[in-house]
Amino acid sequence: MSQQLAEDKIELDASEKKFTRQRSMALLVRVLKPLRKELMLSIIYVVAAMGLNTLAPWLIAYTLNNALNPLREGNSQPMLVSLAVFGAAAILAGVFVYLNIVVTTRLSQKALYALRLEMFDHAQKLSVGFHEKYTAGRVISRLTSDLETLKAFLDSGLSQLAAAALSMVFSVIALFVMEWRAGVGLLVMMVPVALLTVWFQRRSSVAFRAQRVESAQLIGRFTETFGSIRAIKAFNNEARARSVYGEKAEDYRLRVMDSVKIFGLYLPSLLGAGTVFVAVVLVVGGHSVLEGAMQVGTLLALVIYANRIFEPVFQMSQFYNQLQSAVSALEKVSGFLAEVPQVAEPARPVQRTQPAAGHLEFRDTSFEYLPGRPALHPFNLDIPAGQQVALVGKTGAGKSTLAKLVARFYDLTEGSLTLDGVAVSDLADEQLRREVVMVTQEAFLFTGTISENIRLGRPEATDQEVEDAARAVGAHGFISVMPEGYNTDLSKRGGSVSAGQRQLISFARAFLVDPAVLILDEATASLDIPSERLVQAGLEKLLAGRTSLVIAHRLSTVLTSDRILVIDDGTIVEDGSPTQLIESGGRFAQLHTSWEESMAI
Repeated sequence: MSQQLAEDKIELDASEKKFTRQRSMALLVRVLKPLRKELMLSIIYVVAAMGLNTLAPWLIAYTLNNALNPLREGNSQPMLVSLAVFGAAAILAGVFVYLNIVVTTRLSQKALYALRLEMFDHAQKLSVGFHEKYTAGRVISRLTSDLETLKAFLDSGLSQLAAAALSMVFSVIALFVMEWRAGVGLLVMMVPVALLTVWFQRRSSVAFRAQRVESAQLIGRFTETFGSIRAIKAFNNEARARSVYGEKAEDYRLRVMDSVKIFGLYLPSLLGAGTVFVAVVLVVGGHSVLEGAMQVGTLLALVIYANRIFEPVFQMSQFYNQLQSAVSALEKVSGFLAEVPQVAEPARPVQRTQPAAGHLEFRDTSFEYLPGRPALHPFNLDIPAGQQVALVGKTGAGKSTLAKLVARFYDLTEGSLTLDGVAVSDLADEQLRREVVMVTQEAFLFTGTISENIRLGRPEATDQEVEDAARAVGAHGFISVMPEGYNTDLSKRGGSVSAGQRQLISFARAFLVDPAVLILDEATASLDIPSERLVQAGLEKLLAGRTSLVIAHRLSTVLTSDRILVIDDGTIVEDGSPTQLIESGGRFAQLHTSWEESMAI
């Protein structure tokens, strides 16, 4: 039984590798298809350049065999003609090489530009669930390291590989034409070279794929470390961070060394085979020269062609490192682009004729992050338009999950969720984001001005509308005294304003969008009591007149709500007004009593 399972796994792995290769090649073809003209020109220039370079040894042989003796006898015309033809061929070959570099670079830049935009757009379309499990470091690695690897290969590696392969083919043809016995010797020599190359390709393919994996993990570790640098410094964790990063760097070094060792065995073997073949050509050709069956110029050309046959093999083996890195990068990029959004745009979105009022209704709704592990058990819930609902419960109870379903960061596993009678899954993302807005604990501010940050959801808003939104939530006061008012540049993550001020800017951002449903997911959790009081007035104005879901651990934030839902282990266990729940003596009443006791201390 275990042997059968092992065989099935091997077959599955082979099938998966085949599928990955096919998917990667399909991506490459799709990216290069619009650039057929540049690709064709590049091929023409490479063929022309390599053809002219292949003529050089033949021209040398012709000159030595047919122009040297006439020159000694005073007739310089054959020599001058030969030199002129040789010089013209060299110049033309150089021109074609230059044109190929220009066209190949243009092709590479266009292809990478299109691919970079497609990947960035795809990353934005992928669902929140994908980004929660697919680390930021891996996404960054796909968009930077992997694309740069593809760029290096398309810029020079692809053209050089083609040039090396054509040079070898043309040289083999010339060798057979000039001396068939040398050609037969080449065929014999190519048997061990082919076997060695197959071994090298298999081993290096595995090594380079492992190298790319370690590279992505190294970038991921770096990104994670400096994305949480404040926590690392706060807990004096620098030494451990260095140690973990050092382990990843060592793993990457070992994978690089694995590929270097494989290449280190392959290259000397090729060099040895090439040296043996050149020696055979010299012996056979030299014997022919001594017998008068071959001229010296022909022998020299044969030696040059013999070297040119193996030189491209050396070059291709060197470029094979680059090729394997590019193939591995292409596999990862194609895998990233093959990710399907869990929450997809509806094929035929419903268009409202009137603005949404904010009536939410859950019917027989349930949700699972993982099959068989319910995050929310089946429930029914009706939230009238304009009602302020607080979600209360311990961490992991399901509060944020319920809110994410309303914002459609995830789709329901079972049941339905409607906004004013229309399923949220039938609304276009653009419309849904205007009607439902979530403000989270981290009030993220982007690099740019305060005005640009407030305009995030409505870029077309006027300066007056931006100011009115800031005034409505109480942010205008501190903004107006800043160096350049609304045009003040904010450093990354809003470092030049306090936590309370950042939250007020995020409130102004939400107020400007004017959604029908507003979700506050621990929006004041990171604030101290004075800061919370600072934003409380702005919060009240933000919530006024609209449907809202407020998630908070501080009861001071939820006691003003119209309705409270107590959630425990994915189930709504209590539902009512704050007064009703306090009088019922249930779980919320216990929380309220504990909160009052803590406030009295």
